[in-house]
Amino acid sequence: MKILFIGGTGLISSACSDLAVERGHELFLLNRSSSDKYPANKNATVLQADIHIDSAHLPALLADHRFDAVVDFIAYTPGDIDRDISFFRDKTDQFVFISSASAYQKPVKKYLLTEETPLENPYWDYSRNKIACEEKLMNEYRSNGFPVTIIRPSLTYGPTQIPFCVGNWLHPWTVIDRMQRGQKVIIPGDGTSLWVLTWNADFAKGLIGLLGNKKALGEAFHITSDQVLSWDQIYLEAYQALGQTPNVVHIPVI
Repeated sequence: MKILFIGGTGLISSACSDLAVERGHELFLLNRSSSDKYPANKNATVLQADIHIDSAHLPALLADHRFDAVVDFIAYTPGDIDRDISFFRDKTDQFVFISSASAYQKPVKKYLLTEETPLENPYWDYSRNKIACEEKLMNEYRSNGFPVTIIRPSLTYGPTQIPFCVGNWLHPWTVIDRMQRGQKVIIPGDGTSLWVLTWNADFAKGLIGLLGNKKALGEAFHITSDQVLSWDQIYLEAYQALGQTPNVVHIPVI
C-alpha cells in the first residue's frame, strides 16, 4: 500500500513508521522536521511541511499523490479535521484519525471500557476537542462517505518514554531520579485507579493491521494492552526495577 503519515516521528508514530516499512509498504511522512529522539525512517519519503501553518503549500506538495491510507497523528481540533477533509477527500481510500482513550466517559460508570462507552470528559479540553473531531468525521462519513477510521490509544510508552502520570511528560527521568534518591513520589488519588499501558510497537501492530481494511471504515477502535494495573502497581514496577523501596505520597486529584 501507499501510505501517508501526518507526523510519523513521534513516540507512537515512529513505531508505526518502522512497522509499515518492515511490512513492505510505500511510506510517506508529512512533517515539519525529524528529531534526534525520533528520526524519520530512512526508507520513508519525507514531504517537509508543517500542516498546521503551511496549508497553502499542501495542494502543490500533494498534487501528484493518491494514497491507499492517510493517518493523521497530529490533529487535535475540529479545525484540523476540516482541513484534513478538504485536503484528503479525493486523495485516499481510508483516513485514520488518532483520537484518545481519554475521550471516554469521566468519571467512569463501568470499569470495563469498550468502544461503545460514551464519549464525555468534562475535565480536559484536549479530550473534548478529540470528541468534537470524532463527531465531525463520523458526520462526514454518514453524510458524504468520507472513509474514516478512528483509533483511540491508551497511555502509550516506548524506549524513550516512561508511563508515569505525575511529573514532566517530556522529562520522565526526573521521577526516576527522585526514586533513586529516596525522595517522595506523588501518585494520584489512593493509587487504586485502574489503567492499561500500551508499548508503542504493540500499538503499531494494531494500527498497521487496520490499514486497507474496508470493514474498518466508519468504525472506532481502541488499541491497548489487555493487562490492567493500578497506579500503585505501575509505580511499584519502576521501584522494583531500580531496586528501591517505594516512598510515595497519595494526593487527591479533585
